Amino acid sequence: MHHHSTTLEPPIKPYGLSPHPIFLQNPRLIRAIFPTASHHNKSHSWICNCQGVEEISSVPKLRPNSRNSGDGERFEVVKEIDVATLGNLCVDIVLNVPNLPPDSFDERMDYMERLSKSPPDKKFWEAGGNCNMAIAAARLGLSCTAIGHVGNEIYGRFLLDVLHEEGISTVGMSDDNDVECSGAAYETLLCWVLVDSLQRHGFCSRADFSEEPAFSWMSKLSSKAKMAVKKSKILFCNGYGFDELSPGLIISALEYAVEVGTSVFFDPGPRGKSLSAGTPEEQKAFGKFLRMSDVLLLTSEEAESLTGIRNPVLAGQELLKKGLRTKWVIVKMGARGSILITTSSISCAPAFKVNVVDTVGCGDSFVAAIAFGFIHNMPTVNILTIANAVGAATAMGCGAGRNVATLKQVIELVKDENLNEDDKFWNDLMNENLDSQEITFLSRMVLNGSNTRCNRVPLQKVISEMLPMLESAGLNKVVPS
Repeated sequence: MHHHSTTLEPPIKPYGLSPHPIFLQNPRLIRAIFPTASHHNKSHSWICNCQGVEEISSVPKLRPNSRNSGDGERFEVVKEIDVATLGNLCVDIVLNVPNLPPDSFDERMDYMERLSKSPPDKKFWEAGGNCNMAIAAARLGLSCTAIGHVGNEIYGRFLLDVLHEEGISTVGMSDDNDVECSGAAYETLLCWVLVDSLQRHGFCSRADFSEEPAFSWMSKLSSKAKMAVKKSKILFCNGYGFDELSPGLIISALEYAVEVGTSVFFDPGPRGKSLSAGTPEEQKAFGKFLRMSDVLLLTSEEAESLTGIRNPVLAGQELLKKGLRTKWVIVKMGARGSILITTSSISCAPAFKVNVVDTVGCGDSFVAAIAFGFIHNMPTVNILTIANAVGAATAMGCGAGRNVATLKQVIELVKDENLNEDDKFWNDLMNENLDSQEITFLSRMVLNGSNTRCNRVPLQKVISEMLPMLESAGLNKVVPS
């Protein structure tokens, strides 16, 4: 989607400057700042432990391994979860402000302290981070689990309630019961999403004021988190996970997913740039994700900054070449559309034309639709079409969390058939490269005798294949127990 917003990257911290005590630890959320008691009278049961609040999850179903089903001794786990998200569970507090935060470290800190003094009304709270992807995926009928750390305070309970209402289960990241259980390090992350009069966005959180990840006390994956990864078809990770979790812990999740045959989706996002120039541990973990993920998702700017190659198709092919397990590289180009590159093919889909209200959450909901297509083994051009539609439907709303696209909005948008076609842009892109690759291109009109190298697929055909799947997704929607 068009990014009218400006994401303010955290300023570089002056050497030797210790964080202000109120922002001890790290990620995108504040904490100490609000009242931490609230009555929670929901009927479902929670376990409150040192790691915060956790929903009681059901025991995984085991079935005999197909190779040894007779002896009853070996069991394998059924992959009954479609998508698990790793970390990055936060509460966004969305506020309209006259001016975005200043750039200088000290002024920014003062700005945040002023914000934090008066707790905002609950109407400004929204589920953020990886909740966006999980909610968008659940609305497409996928079964989802959010793996992460949520504190045992009003923000944590709010987040768990939102996820539960969307039919998403939650699993705690850690089972180290010997950790010290108090203070900011254990509280739910808060992210201030500040919107100025020009609809530009600034993001501010306690992650900006510390070099350590927010939950650096967490050293290994819990057995529950491992089981959730094992039971999932896809594990989704993004660059913001590094704000919360140590690079070692994130690598262990990646390696475990590979070991148990779970496909890894990775979207580095705006963090990709800082991770590729980060600490040796961050660089190592980031490099490993680029090589070991099954599906990489990037904007054209991110693809260029990682490869030095301007053309998004060539940049995607370069990332594919460097990958060890990479099957797809998907490049998001905002209002232009998106491209999916495999070793043998290139699929292109122009975006849908919509009235953009807010681009926050568009990338997250786009990924959810890619996961939907991947799991249902759809043709790649169909996958891009549905992902463009879900991203565009989210852009029509305000903010992320529960404001991401609904299935009804997506179906209406697809039926409108309003593609943002720009033949010159696509022709220029394709003329630069592409020797032997098969090119598939989504188009409203298919003219006879057009370029033979390019297989043009009519939008009508894609819609007639997609609509029944989307309509049945609504019927299969997972309803929370």
